[in-house]
Amino acid sequence: MQGKLYLCATPIGNLEDITLRVLRTLQEVDLIAAEDTRHSIKLLNHFEIKTPMTSYHEYNKVEKARYLVDKMREGLNVALITDAGTPGISDPGEELVRQCYEAGIELTSLPGPAACITALTISGLPTRRFAFEAFLPSEKKERQRILKEMERETRTILLYEAPHRLVRTLTELLEVLGDRNITICRELTKKYETAFRTTFSGALAHYETEEPKGECVIVIEGKSAEEIQKEQEKSWESMSIGEHMEIYLSSGMEKKEAMKQVAKDRGISKREVYQYLVKGEEGKESLQ
Repeated sequence: MQGKLYLCATPIGNLEDITLRVLRTLQEVDLIAAEDTRHSIKLLNHFEIKTPMTSYHEYNKVEKARYLVDKMREGLNVALITDAGTPGISDPGEELVRQCYEAGIELTSLPGPAACITALTISGLPTRRFAFEAFLPSEKKERQRILKEMERETRTILLYEAPHRLVRTLTELLEVLGDRNITICRELTKKYETAFRTTFSGALAHYETEEPKGECVIVIEGKSAEEIQKEQEKSWESMSIGEHMEIYLSSGMEKKEAMKQVAKDRGISKREVYQYLVKGEEGKESLQ
């Protein structure tokens, strides 16, 4: 009989946040795979858990996942824990889960702490729709690509950042996204937990005199629908009605529907759009 994988969420700060189910599972499984055994042993010792541990981290995730899958095939039950929070969220747990599915190994997730959700709920920013970006890539081109994608994101955005890189990241975000409302959450669930409601410019001014401390979650207000509408209107003004029509026609839209949408975009009547199309370039100047 095959074993099973248990993704066990562990505290992000306050040890009292661990669940009874996670404690029982960590005691009952045959093996615990931990991101950093030196860090996790403190948690296990605190709760007097004696289950054997093995390391599973970013640099051995592929080979070690194969090893763990083999152990589960032999019948061992394995618990996966990260340094803090829920395994698989911005950590190598994703690879082990993938290999378990490929091998037909049963798995389950034991819910618990996650820094991104904790920060979102205390940020004071919209929570219904959000985009989690974790840590921005360090490679320059990839980083710029992600930042550019974020520039038009209407959902609340969540980023992780280390204190020594915080000012640099805030500066880049201000340059690309413009000055937005943000909440910087740090030391979540710990003694000095803070949720700093401000803007990018306000945060940068603050950190001119205050040194950033503690791992941070940056919660960023999404771009408003009004801003996007204004940008679109400005974009329509830079093209002819014919070019505007072609955008919708090339997407497969029927001509009548395309005319209706162009008229709506430009704030003119469908008749004006029709007249332009009939007259062609001759009527361009008077109808744009």
